[in-house]
Amino acid sequence: MTHISLGTIRGAAVAMTLAWAGTTLVAGGAPQNGAAADRALTFSRDVAPIVFAKCAGCHRPGEVAPMSLLSFKDVRPWAGAIREKVATRVMPPWHADRTYGTFRNNPSLSQAEIDTIVRWVDGGAREGNPEDVPALPTFAQGWQIGKPDQVFEMTADFDVPARGTIDYQYFEVPTNFTEDRWMQAGEVRAGDRARVHHIIVYVREPQPRARPAVVRVRPILATSEPAAAPRPAPTAAPAPRPAPDGGAAPAAASRATDNMLVNWAVGEDAPVYPSGMAKKIPAGSTLIFQVHYTTNGTAGRDRSRLGLIFAQEPPAQEIRTAAIANPLFAIPGGASDHRVEAEATFSEDVKVWTMHPHMHLRGKDMTYTATYPDGRKEVVLRVPRFDFGWQTDYWLAQPLLLPKGSTLHVAAHFDNSAANKANPDPTATVRWGDQTWEEMMIGFFTYTVDGHIANRRQAGLPDTAARSAFFAGRAANPGQARAILDDRAASSR
Repeated sequence: MTHISLGTIRGAAVAMTLAWAGTTLVAGGAPQNGAAADRALTFSRDVAPIVFAKCAGCHRPGEVAPMSLLSFKDVRPWAGAIREKVATRVMPPWHADRTYGTFRNNPSLSQAEIDTIVRWVDGGAREGNPEDVPALPTFAQGWQIGKPDQVFEMTADFDVPARGTIDYQYFEVPTNFTEDRWMQAGEVRAGDRARVHHIIVYVREPQPRARPAVVRVRPILATSEPAAAPRPAPTAAPAPRPAPDGGAAPAAASRATDNMLVNWAVGEDAPVYPSGMAKKIPAGSTLIFQVHYTTNGTAGRDRSRLGLIFAQEPPAQEIRTAAIANPLFAIPGGASDHRVEAEATFSEDVKVWTMHPHMHLRGKDMTYTATYPDGRKEVVLRVPRFDFGWQTDYWLAQPLLLPKGSTLHVAAHFDNSAANKANPDPTATVRWGDQTWEEMMIGFFTYTVDGHIANRRQAGLPDTAARSAFFAGRAANPGQARAILDDRAASSR
């Protein structure tokens, strides 16, 4: 069976999204029925501020987008395609149903911004006076979060072959920490983005901690569906496997207590946590890089990195990542709307901060529904058209409070029919597995436990302006988030 790489998926999306033919919509100069207001719209004065604020964070050299949009010369050839995609809200990418929830990192354009771009294109896509162009955003070089306090990287290069299937690779990277550290912000940078689908960095502690068990997850089986063979829990990193070039450390015993620290895939923001919250990396811990490589017909080489910004003091609360997963499904061949469910029950009051649906090529939609102790139900996230090629952490504008006894239910649908153009094999019965032609059903979320104090002192850490600056900084100034971190830390000393 031919493996469908991320590059293939992204290439198809780019071809569809940025078709050169779209420029014929704006060729030829003056509009046929242009009003004075339409003719007055220019790139320099009206469109550049929108592009710089909402597009340039990805559409600049060194980032994930296939072309830069930092000037009129960059933008003009794509004007017709840009018009089409912003008018239909395909770009900027945002897959959540706007009916449910308010999210801090929603990059969507306002209707006024969409109208401005549409009118500009329909009016001939004029440049206007170059002196009207606002200053380009100042981007942190190399890191979205700004300069890290410390950078960890794989201990050796990994050679990616041109073809074939590559099992998940696991690389051990020692921290050599002599004291506990707390991650305030973290960012994974893939060394070979063309061949790295995703990276998850776990923390392996020298002595696993006994944590209060506040989340109980159960898969929900359809009455007509026999359980598939169970798989390992998705939040536990398996033992590292030696890489062909010796890049991975010797295999260690697998531990279910490994804790997810930072993950990366195309579309994900690097986490910057608010005041009083951080992720713990105990003294003596080892970082486990789980890397999913995909082949694309050309050999490559990867040495991925992790940058961390540390909290200046231990926080009041520890933030954790958990997964509501069902690994027991079997999706029949040809099924176009196969439902898979799982549910978490909470034994303490918790606050949920982010949610992250994860499926593979047959993933169709996913919905998170909270049920409160009084029986009230609330849809807190619905992703009606899941996109495997653009992974998103949905950061709630305000945390979701789930009192003790609440449940968080996750329902996903899968399209294993021939109508799904990304489907590798509509005739196959599909079960849980690492590779993209297999499937996963995971509803990741991050949370804190009310009343569980990570440190008796309330840390003098940055307020939520740091996270707001970071998300705005995808186009404006990501380094501002780090500046706020530094300023708040200095004022607390």
